[in-house]
Amino acid sequence: MRLKQERVIIENVNPQIQCGAFFIKRVVGEKVIVYADIVGDGHDVVQAEVQFKHESDKKFAAVRMEHLGNDVNSATFTVAKQGFYEYKVAGWVDNALNWQHGIVAKLKDHQVVTSELLDGVQYLKLLDKKGSVAEKKYVQQLITSFKDPKSYDQAIKEACSKKLHGLFIKYPPGTLVNYSKTLQVYVDRKKANFSTWYEFFPRSSAPEAGKHGTFKDAERLLPRIAAMGFDTVYLPPIHPIGEVNRKGKNNTTNAQEGDSGVPWGIGSRHGGHKSIHSELGTETDFKNFIKKANEFELEVALDLAFQAAPDHPYTKSNPEWFRKRPDGTMQYAENPPKKYQDIVNFYFESKDYERLWAELLDVTIHWISFGIKIFRVDNPHTKPYYFWHWLISEVKKDHPDVLFLAEAFSRPKVMQQLAKQGFSQSYTYFTWRVHKHELIEYMTELTQSEMKEYYRPNFWPNTPDINPYHLQGANDSMHLIRYTLAATLCGNLGIYGPVYEYMVSDAMPGKEEYMHSEKYEVRHWDWSVENKITHIISKINHTRRAHSCLQQTNNIRFCTIDNEYLMAFYKWNDDRTDEMLIIINLDPYYSQRGMVQLPLQELGISPGNEVQVHDVITDNSYLWYSEWNFVELPSSLPFHIFKIVK
Repeated sequence: MRLKQERVIIENVNPQIQCGAFFIKRVVGEKVIVYADIVGDGHDVVQAEVQFKHESDKKFAAVRMEHLGNDVNSATFTVAKQGFYEYKVAGWVDNALNWQHGIVAKLKDHQVVTSELLDGVQYLKLLDKKGSVAEKKYVQQLITSFKDPKSYDQAIKEACSKKLHGLFIKYPPGTLVNYSKTLQVYVDRKKANFSTWYEFFPRSSAPEAGKHGTFKDAERLLPRIAAMGFDTVYLPPIHPIGEVNRKGKNNTTNAQEGDSGVPWGIGSRHGGHKSIHSELGTETDFKNFIKKANEFELEVALDLAFQAAPDHPYTKSNPEWFRKRPDGTMQYAENPPKKYQDIVNFYFESKDYERLWAELLDVTIHWISFGIKIFRVDNPHTKPYYFWHWLISEVKKDHPDVLFLAEAFSRPKVMQQLAKQGFSQSYTYFTWRVHKHELIEYMTELTQSEMKEYYRPNFWPNTPDINPYHLQGANDSMHLIRYTLAATLCGNLGIYGPVYEYMVSDAMPGKEEYMHSEKYEVRHWDWSVENKITHIISKINHTRRAHSCLQQTNNIRFCTIDNEYLMAFYKWNDDRTDEMLIIINLDPYYSQRGMVQLPLQELGISPGNEVQVHDVITDNSYLWYSEWNFVELPSSLPFHIFKIVK
């Protein structure tokens, strides 16, 4: 064992994930609040600081930690650039501050401290080597007065001064410093924390029934999507669709003549993962679609589905990338009892895995070259975790703006592992959390456990794969409730449209699946329709853009309200310049009323003082004079989004 002369122990450094095995996550401009137990021997003054630097910086910056009691210390630093930061905790017994503390205590006890002044000269000489010209001049004056008995009164005054204390803090001695393990935080662009997704099938965008939509047809929808306040347009796979074992309408095993197939069954004689379905258009058409979307401040998110149809070109050029049964036939995808005869999975245990990995990375880079900076990754939990860690890391080296959303509705630890490996955002169980206690428990887990440091949730009320039971045949109130919950609880949200806003929810009997699902057929929609839901979704989305407290997930506190059908929560931005109170009626059929308790302490409001709340959706304002206040919400507009005005 190496002999250690350091005198402090550094323990319980947080945040960190599994002893630093994984990095925590932030976005540009966010804070990292670091806590650590700093324990010193004896009664000497202990000091600590957090040292941090961006990967491009040569030197660490430092911020001094504040003692919170019981040897717990804390400090905060802000991440200003994308990429990796390193941070660590340094702790030491500060002999200079210990000297000053001792001399102050002795003077209060009316002791003569002539000898102590002379002892302090050694610490002043250390300051004399570090300070500015003015500071050095001041230190030299102190050294002279500390040595001169005639200057005793002035010397003890300066020895106890805040000015000298500030210099000791500014220029610590730097001896016998102990360090924690160096940890990492990865910083993404702000969109990793705040995004509003709209998913639609471009093949269903044709203005005439019976026709296959194109990228040019889809362009005409962009003004509508932008006007509704969305910032991300997500497209299912745009590649050629397999012809072998193609699925028919409503997931029938045998396709009929003219059936369009499932976009996730990628690849045919017409091309594979780097090709575009000919009926959608050309590469130029797709680039024009991306350009047009950008003109409306919309980013295009593309589906990254690493699987293949049985007739994908890879099955002939690289058959070793796929698994075969003992009888020599291709092993199609299964999730018993479900069968996906139109899809074959890549065989990641292949001896040729290195070339497979390299090709899948090349597929990703190919679409980035088109201008894609967001990928929704299909079923990532069915591929090795280490593969994703490698691919995302390789992409981020040259393309730090690229974000990855993990579409994994699996076991909690599986979903968490994907986030730890580098996914920027993650699908969640929100889709199935309906009751008040379920929502509160789930939000508490996401925002108050270790998950808040690495798991960025993205709340989707529906997806093409999931038509949840509570939306099947649901009225407009239920659709508004679910959208408002997603939009106000979470910084990231998305819907699959237009079935959501048009309340098209016919289901396969006994299943959470859409009847006449667009996964299996081209649909025709009247995209010009506007209704109550499109109007309110637009208002909510624009409210999210205007209020930073709704552009994040973790700053949330649930409020007491005496009705199980009413849920209330308080949200704030980091500097509390933007604060909101959201109250939602979870009953889609009946009006609900109750008394809500304001979080006065968090709001910094003394009991008895009035509070003004302004509903940003209805533009109505109310003055509340009590900690407890009456609310009543009809099912027709089942929520308040209150801006708190102080």
